[in-house]
Amino acid sequence: MGTPMRMVDDASVTARLTEPDYQLVWPRALFRAEAAKLLNQRGLKDWDDRCELLLEQAFLDGSQCGPVRDFRAAVDGQQTFGEDTRERPTARTTSLTIRQQFLRDLLGNADILLELGQNRRPYWRERLAGQRQGGALDNAAAAREVISLINEFDYAGYFDKRFGKDCVDEPRDDAPNVLSHRELGVDDLWPLDRDRLTADLDLFLDAVELLHDHVARPTTRWLHNYAGCGWHHSSFDGVSGRIAYRWRINRILARSGLGLRLAEEGEDVGRLVAVTDDARGELVAAVVARDDGEPADQVKHALALYRQRGADRNQKRSAVVALALVLEERRHNVLSDVLAKSDRGALFDIANNFHIRHQDAKQKRDYDDFYLDWIFWTYLATIELTNRVLDGQKQADVLSASTISDG
Repeated sequence: MGTPMRMVDDASVTARLTEPDYQLVWPRALFRAEAAKLLNQRGLKDWDDRCELLLEQAFLDGSQCGPVRDFRAAVDGQQTFGEDTRERPTARTTSLTIRQQFLRDLLGNADILLELGQNRRPYWRERLAGQRQGGALDNAAAAREVISLINEFDYAGYFDKRFGKDCVDEPRDDAPNVLSHRELGVDDLWPLDRDRLTADLDLFLDAVELLHDHVARPTTRWLHNYAGCGWHHSSFDGVSGRIAYRWRINRILARSGLGLRLAEEGEDVGRLVAVTDDARGELVAAVVARDDGEPADQVKHALALYRQRGADRNQKRSAVVALALVLEERRHNVLSDVLAKSDRGALFDIANNFHIRHQDAKQKRDYDDFYLDWIFWTYLATIELTNRVLDGQKQADVLSASTISDG
């Protein structure tokens, strides 16, 4: 066992936390949320065990190095990283144990932790060529990496809630194959076979979506020593498990030529959708984050219609119609604040004259599908504009009411 880190200056903290063995395999936001949640549960008798499991799950090769090793080395009476005893109370005078302080310090420095693969320094041939090696993963390579990741999640207990533990005393039954037969009409899917999934791309993508729906992160465990059985997991959290699964799968898909990712928001969360540029991704995240009743539901439904795999002209047109209805409701009380009357009319001329909203022989029908894409993103951006206007109106109303009250 190593010794706890004794860092007292910012440079040394940064150097330690940006080492490869302190690399996150979770999105940084998820680690922050789960670490903060655990710090708010400090009264748990098994807090140390839960924290060690969290660190193993969140960091690369977490059980043997990095935060887990340093966490194990941190015991009461010793310093943890980032601690300067000239400025910080000792363990006897703080409400935190040294190990709890370790997690709090790690949380406080989360901004400088590297996420998986982030800012990797180039190797010899990459430096020689002046660029990173390798292009898009082919289907076989993508399937191999996804299967390896799913096996990693299975070993860590992320499927134990649905499939049970494969224990030496009670081997896992055929639950995965029962599930795949019922949901996909496919026999003997588990264990996943790379050759089979490479040959059948649709089955590969089905498996990715199916397993997403049944992944759950364990937060507690106990060790079954008999015959080297290993950890039994319990107290599962589906939300954080699915976030981690989507994030890891999407990092593989981003390197493939499939042009797909698991949706991380909206009505179709956990389903494979076409990749868009960062700006449109940020737009989607902004509009689906709203929770203002029926308009938000309509927008999420439209988004799911538009970006489902293989969406045809009719589905995209239906998505545009749904967005047009939201804008119609805001035409006079919201859009009038940001657009001239003629500009507001132009938005609806598109929907009305291009065989989108009405079944009229006079409408223009002979136009390419990419016009539908343009109209969809134009309308979605306009809805986000009206969302901001609505927020501004609410803030103005609050300030006005506050001024009247003070008067």
